[in-house]
Amino acid sequence: MTSILYHGEPNGPSLSVLAAAFETDVAVTLERIDLVAGDRHGANVPHAMEIDQSIEGEGPVLVADGVAMTDSVFLACYFDDIGTGTVLRPGDPYARWQMMAWCRHVIERLAPAAAYLGLEKSPPGAVPTGIVSLDLAERWADAAHGQFDDDKLADSRTKVAQTTAKIEAQLADGRDWLMGDFSIADLETYAWLAGMPHIVPTAFEHKPLTTAWLSRVKARPAVARALALASGPMPETVWAPGPEINRWG
Repeated sequence: MTSILYHGEPNGPSLSVLAAAFETDVAVTLERIDLVAGDRHGANVPHAMEIDQSIEGEGPVLVADGVAMTDSVFLACYFDDIGTGTVLRPGDPYARWQMMAWCRHVIERLAPAAAYLGLEKSPPGAVPTGIVSLDLAERWADAAHGQFDDDKLADSRTKVAQTTAKIEAQLADGRDWLMGDFSIADLETYAWLAGMPHIVPTAFEHKPLTTAWLSRVKARPAVARALALASGPMPETVWAPGPEINRWG
């Protein structure tokens, strides 16, 4: 059975999953949906509890053998298991733990921050119908009505800066990729960070290793192929509500 990947503009989780599919040479039929218009909640995209209550917010949806799945890191792991191309996870158990721990930092701290900052710069025009998750509907409403908390904006900028500092330290031993070999950690981190240089430029100042790493990831054929699917010249400026900002800070 053909696998279908419903994806938005190549930014955030859609970029990560598209590039992971291309890196691993997994055959998928691509179906573009407008995440900013709320297409993921319409009748044309298959639904399941895991989709409607996804903690990732407005991410892509993969339907494989009739089963709908979401959440970019887990979809990348799925592609890594079935693909025949680039191996995206270390084989060593400790190294794999390190990679997954890094990805958790990204999805729990960087991703909510990046989405919040991106939405503040490019808010959606309206709240779509059909949203099942109450907290996601609340984030949509806040964004559409221009309700952004100054403390959350400041905290989000801090989290972006903390991530670039984390990357700079990780690359200090001369490695090209975050885990040594190219991995899901590179894709996931890049996908959420790519739109931040023009929003939080100070986070990238005096970070030559991070800047060079961003260029290397962007130059990967799979990433370039994903970015080429953009409908406009700056997909990194297109945002829909992402993960909820941790209530505990």
